[in-house]
Amino acid sequence: MKWMMTGMLPLFAALVLATPAAAQDNPAKEKSATVDEIEQSSVTRHSIRVGDQTVNYQATAGTLHLPGEDEEPDASVFYIAYTREGVGNLDNRPVMFTFNGGPGSSSVWLHMGTFGPRRVDMDDGVQNDAAPYKLVDNAFSLLDVTDLVFIDPVGTGYSHALGDAEDKDFHGVDQDVEAVGDFIRLWVTRNQRWNSPKLVGGESYGTTRTAGLAAHLQQRGMYVNGLVLVSSILNFQTARFDTGNDLPYIMFLPTYAATAWYHDQLPERPESLEAFLDSVREFAAGPYATALMKGDQLGQAEAEVIAEQLAAFTGLDKDYLLQTNLRLHIFRFTKELLRDERRSVGRLDSRFKGMDRDAAGESFDHDPSMTAIMGPYTAALNHYVRTELEFQDDAEYEILSGKVNRNWDWMREGSRGVGYVNVAEDLREAMARDPNLKVFVANGYYDLATPFFATEYTMDHLQIEPEVKPNITLEYYEAGHMMYIHPDSLVKLKQDLAGFVSSLNR
Repeated sequence: MKWMMTGMLPLFAALVLATPAAAQDNPAKEKSATVDEIEQSSVTRHSIRVGDQTVNYQATAGTLHLPGEDEEPDASVFYIAYTREGVGNLDNRPVMFTFNGGPGSSSVWLHMGTFGPRRVDMDDGVQNDAAPYKLVDNAFSLLDVTDLVFIDPVGTGYSHALGDAEDKDFHGVDQDVEAVGDFIRLWVTRNQRWNSPKLVGGESYGTTRTAGLAAHLQQRGMYVNGLVLVSSILNFQTARFDTGNDLPYIMFLPTYAATAWYHDQLPERPESLEAFLDSVREFAAGPYATALMKGDQLGQAEAEVIAEQLAAFTGLDKDYLLQTNLRLHIFRFTKELLRDERRSVGRLDSRFKGMDRDAAGESFDHDPSMTAIMGPYTAALNHYVRTELEFQDDAEYEILSGKVNRNWDWMREGSRGVGYVNVAEDLREAMARDPNLKVFVANGYYDLATPFFATEYTMDHLQIEPEVKPNITLEYYEAGHMMYIHPDSLVKLKQDLAGFVSSLNR
């Protein structure tokens, strides 16, 4: 179906929408899989130094089959699990289930960028050199504080439907949550981890999945201890630039301002980014929101005042902002900010600069922050799985699937086909049922895919009881959507998450 009747791809499409070349259908990926296909598993043992600890661990790269209604398997899900060796009592050892978003993305980014024991070592903020790329021990892995299970949803990685089922049967908000929930239940059962502290974490659309899973797993008797939301999007109204929906213009403004600050495009650049953003937040939620609410009742004099302040915050021309009716679309901003330099800025990470064929165009040809990471991560994952993890499969490892993304079913049970997807209610429901549930939210100041102010808005509109609200922790990083590609943010994210995991002991 079309995205909420608009025909737009969902925002995170972040990875897919911003990289048309990477999102093409791959006919070779369409393969016939029968229920005779057996589960595969490759187990290897490794050691890594994390902080002041030496962590010996077992890596399992394998497939797990999900049972259909007739108990015959209808999907093969690829995963990579890391479990620390020498743990005496697994009741005290957390395990974290994690994935990326898209929808249509494999788990490669969180896996090889921050959480896993091996990571892609990249230059920050620029297009990297060509292969060979650097794969290094990740001294900032979470493996010292929790076991890790990286999941590739059906249609991504090596995961695919079996028997009479089709990949598309799993491609929808509710269908996806149910399938990933089945995987988690089966893995926990087979590995005797029902009594271990459990976390679920995702990035981008993976946070949408995470919130849905929190409520879904509770309904099946599994109460998780913590949720990790990296670059969160729960309420899609905050990010849909649809006619008649003014909310995104307000939500994106602080990130526009941060981007202009980073690229030194402000008429008077403040010294402190954080203090500057506080003033932008105040304006966005106050005079700017009020002005947009007035619509055609907004007078010319008042519009001039608002445009002048917008120009001061974004570095763009006042007259240009008036011509946009004070409503600055994301793709106009990414193209307009550095137009005089014949450069665009990135969407996943607006610190990156890109070059386009037409410097006078309305939007960029590609997201430079996506193209900078696509090659290194794809090469590293394929090399790593086959060599170090010794898992052999000649099928293409589907890093990003445009087909999955374009055919995603956004209709939720009981939605009656109206409105925007909003799993913030799933999160509220889960926190109300279990007041011990804790939530960690990581936000990048330069993330134009899932802006931090939109996440703040969402968390401030959960309508949860005051005594439960302190269970939500928001942290901020001077980077973009994948803040871990920024060295200082990688270190901070590890420190923040290690503290969060340690706080989950009940």
